[in-house]
Parts: sequence; structure tokens; C-alpha cells
Amino acid sequence: MTTRNITPPLETATLAGGCFWCTEAAFMALSGVTSVTSGYMGGQIDQPTYEQVCGGDTGHTEVVQIHFDPDVISYRELLEVFFAVHDPTTLNRQGNDVGTQYRSAIYWHSPEQCADAETVIATLTAQRAFPAPIVTEVCETAHFWPAETYHHDYFAKNPNQPYCLFVVAPKVAKVRAKFSNRLK
Repeated sequence: MTTRNITPPLETATLAGGCFWCTEAAFMALSGVTSVTSGYMGGQIDQPTYEQVCGGDTGHTEVVQIHFDPDVISYRELLEVFFAVHDPTTLNRQGNDVGTQYRSAIYWHSPEQCADAETVIATLTAQRAFPAPIVTEVCETAHFWPAETYHHDYFAKNPNQPYCLFVVAPKVAKVRAKFSNRLK
């Protein structure tokens, strides 16, 4: 008798929580996450560049596209981490990063993901989890444009870069502390 390893199908989540360097590094630490790719979504031009998106005129959002094993980590658990690592109450900004490209958004890939996102937001709102209203957009996924290669694994490759030291590292530390039971 031959035994085959059967790999469960992976699911995809696409989230925008400010600078993609921060969100990529936070999600890569989680067990069940097989890959995280920084990129752009939701704009009006094809194949946008980082410079174009940072100009704020393309309509794109900096996003991370996460491939995950739902048998290890659920979509709702990913959303729990998402809401813990960024401020979903600031419109078009995260800290000193200002512009529509830094808006908070959940791009759903299925009606179930849409319902989960809306439920999580409603629950957090009812719990008054944040001092201001949540402004996170819940949108159907659009075309995903991977960011330029130098953005991939940015924090891992540039841990001593000032932005990484002062912005990314604290978010990664927060994930490691708050979600220690979900780490790789």
C-alpha cells in the first residue's frame, strides 16, 4: 500500500494595514502562514510602481497577500492579528504614513470571507475595542500586483534600517507577545 501526503488546499487573504513592510513581517511569524507577498490592489493603472503608489494618485493600497492553511490558522484568526497590528480607526494613515495607499482594508476572496470580516468588525465595534470608530473598508478582491522584489521580506533583510527599527520591529514584537501560541 502506498501512502501519499495530501496537502490541504491553501486559502488566500489580502489585507491592507498601512505599510506593507509592517504587515508582511507580522504575518510571516504565524504558524499556518505559508507565504506573504507585498503588493498593490485597488487602483486605476496596471503594474503600478512603488513610486507611483506612494504619489497617492493611482488609487492603489499597499497590501499583503497571505497564503495560509485553514487547518492551522483560520481566516478569523488572521483578522484578529490584523486588527491588533494596525490602527483601524485612522482614515488613510498609519502613524506618520499618510495617504490613501495606507488605508485600512480587507479585500475578500469569497462571500464567507466578506461575512467574517463584517462580523469581526461588528463584534469589535460592539465591544468598543477601539477609542474611535473602525474605518476599515471591506471590498471584493481586485487584481493583485506584486511589489518590486526589493520589498519582499524587507524587514528580514533590513532589520537595522531606521523605519524597521522604530516602526516594523515594535509591531512584530507585539504579534510575538500577544499571539505567542500561534507562532511558527
